Amino acid sequence: MKAVTTFRIAAAADIHGSEVHRERLEKSFGGLDGRADLVLLAGDLTTHGEPEQAAVVADACRLVQVPVVAVLGNHDFHAGKEREVAAVLGDAGVTVLHRHWTVLDLDHTEIGIVGTKGFIGGFPGSTLPDFGEPLLRQVYAETTAEQQALAEGLRCVAQSDLRIVLLHYAPIEETVADEPLGIHTFLGSSRLGIPIAEYPPDIVLHGHAHMGRFEGRIGDVPVYNVAVHVTGRDFWIFDLEIAARGRTAVEVE
Repeated sequence: MKAVTTFRIAAAADIHGSEVHRERLEKSFGGLDGRADLVLLAGDLTTHGEPEQAAVVADACRLVQVPVVAVLGNHDFHAGKEREVAAVLGDAGVTVLHRHWTVLDLDHTEIGIVGTKGFIGGFPGSTLPDFGEPLLRQVYAETTAEQQALAEGLRCVAQSDLRIVLLHYAPIEETVADEPLGIHTFLGSSRLGIPIAEYPPDIVLHGHAHMGRFEGRIGDVPVYNVAVHVTGRDFWIFDLEIAARGRTAVEVE
């Protein structure tokens, strides 16, 4: 690896694509030419999880000349056609991660990306327990599976030069803080933050909380809510400077 390598990553979440958004999406994705080395999409790519809506997003992704990696969000699961949605995006060259990871070799630098939807459960002071009716325990078990997948993925990409976690739901309360307190339990889970603290990546990206805050931290790891409603932009561009010793993430225009 070079002494210092700088990558530009374009990130967005909650674009809620459909045919009525085609022009906007094609303009925003097409405008990335020369601005990014990698595109990351943190879920809610469609409006209601219909394959036809995913096709609009796929067409926009075809305009991008760099790798695109995505996770799905709750909207993408809504119609029960998440596999079809992922397949449509995959046909456009998008790598869709669900409880999985990938390593990209860009400019002789390994970029490990661990991606999954995440799930609900809440944050300290208001969390769902593994107790009670079977349906509630299933919710807890779903978050456990997401948490375990994050841990496994982070172990697998531990030797990568740059390590990224891509989620839809929030792993910390800090980036959902401006949402109504009564719905925090449904915006993410602090349990997702446990493997992030144990196997620290360089940056975590998520969406889902439209009224949340842009930036938080898990220890020394920066966490960003890149929902377009929060950033106010089609994409937020991050400069990630990878040095032989230490890494820093800096957001730029």
